[in-house]
Formats: sequence, C-alpha cells, structure tokens
Amino acid sequence: MDSWLAHVPLRGIGHNVAVSDRPPAPQVIRITDPTDRRLEDYVRLRDTSLRKHLESERGLFIAEGQKVIRRAIESGHRPRSFLLAERWLASLADVVGLWPETPVYLVSADLAERVTGFHVHRGALASLHREQRHTVADLLAARRLVVLEDIVDHTNVGAILRDAAGLGWDGALLAPRAADPLYRRSIKVSMGAVFSLPWARLDDWHGTPQLLSDAGFWTVALTLAEDTVDLAEIADELRRQPRPVAVMVGTEGSGLSQHWSRSADVRAVIPMRAGIDSLNVAAAVAVACYSLGETGQSSG
Repeated sequence: MDSWLAHVPLRGIGHNVAVSDRPPAPQVIRITDPTDRRLEDYVRLRDTSLRKHLESERGLFIAEGQKVIRRAIESGHRPRSFLLAERWLASLADVVGLWPETPVYLVSADLAERVTGFHVHRGALASLHREQRHTVADLLAARRLVVLEDIVDHTNVGAILRDAAGLGWDGALLAPRAADPLYRRSIKVSMGAVFSLPWARLDDWHGTPQLLSDAGFWTVALTLAEDTVDLAEIADELRRQPRPVAVMVGTEGSGLSQHWSRSADVRAVIPMRAGIDSLNVAAAVAVACYSLGETGQSSG
C-alpha cells in the first residue's frame, strides 16, 4: 500500500485523495509568511528571556530534531504542532500520523531561520504541551539522586540529566533558580533524557539538605572545600554500608553554597592533576554517578 504521504492534503495545493483503509492523514499546512501567527510557538528560540516567559505562559516546550521529537512523544508528551522542512515529513510520518488533529507546518529552511532566529539544521521542531510528571515526594522515595543548586546553564542541566539517566540513577531535584530542563537547549544536550529521567523542582532552597536527610539520604556535597574526602573513599564506604545517596552540585562559577556544603553529611572531591582544580560540573556529576552508583558498588 502506498504511503499516506502521497495523499497528504497540502493546503493551497489542492492535493487530497481519500483512502478508506489508510490512517487519517495529518493536517499538513505549507506556510510561506514568517509572520503567520500559527508559528508563534517557534518565535525567537534563542531569546532565553522571551522563551522563558512565552513557554511558561502557554504551557509548552520545544523539541528539536527527529530523535528528540520521537522520545518526547514516546514518553507521553502531547504535541501542539510540528514545524518541518519538507524533507523530514517522510521520516516522521509515523509520529505525525498518530496525531491527525495536530497541525504540521511545512516551511523552507529560510523561513524557519527567520522565525526561530537560527539555522534549524536538523530541519524538525515540535511544540509540545508542558507537563510536570513527577513531584519532589516521588523523588524522595528513590535511592540515587542528583541535586542541582542554581545551575543556570541549560547545556549543563541537560548534560547532568543525561549523565544521571545513562549511569542508572533514579532522578534529579532542581533548586528554584536552576535552569529549565525543558528548555530547548537542555532537551537537545540531554538527547531526550529529560523525558526518561524523573525530575522535579524544589520549592525551598534553604531547607533542601534537611529535607534529604529526613528522607533517609546520605548527602554528599561535591565541593573544593578544605575538609573534603576523596570520592573513592566515599564509594568504599557505600560498598561497606549501602544506603540512599543524594549528590549535591553547585553553580558553574562559585560552586556549591556554604549552606548546602556545610549541611551535607560528607564533602567530596575528585582528585585532580596537571594544575587543574576541578572539572566542568556535568563531567564531575558523571564521575560521581559512576563512582557512587549501585552498580559500581557491587563491582567490588
């Protein structure tokens, strides 16, 4: 049977063949005007301030690239619309076909760049409904958490969630000022891990260390403070006495706050060489997740 793509109604072109045994064709709409209001979800995607306001107000987020769009929808997020270069319509046919009532806007590369503010080299964007899937209480029932204090770089947030997911950790908690995991850049860097790894945002920055302790977590602060313990020693302790662990990491510039650092059960450091005092925060989280993960503990 021919693909339904051969019979997709391109509005304004007059091409529409109905076939009774074919799934409903999606609403494919060719747009040539960059000021078309139907594209407002995709306006100025690099303007962080604008996007933060717009995405919160409208309850949406943007996924970029075929793989990320697939992962978002496979995880249960509902699309509002798709913005595609025509060459991507065939490869995403099965995805858009699941949502026949959702508009698919076909645009040229030039128009996409004029609307979004950058060259959409992956050729595919989707606007999806923003939903908070997990609560802080859900995460406190886990055994391995990464806790992000005021990490404002979206790339780092996405990379940290990818690290945690890939290394088998249960989830992440984010302080109130940490960057948005559902911002386009966070999603892209995480390769969609933000859809599979449970995460939630904390309401009370000051009370977080006590909250974790009350929930039974051994809190480990990654810091350059003077009274730190080698991360390898902490891993040895966990092998001797397994328990829930929460690794706390701080902002890119000054690191973990004094309050969170002093409130932790133990302060950990990753030994460095060659005159380098620390790793990028996402790299440090990857090392910590590998060293303190339950799989690593069982390896002897």
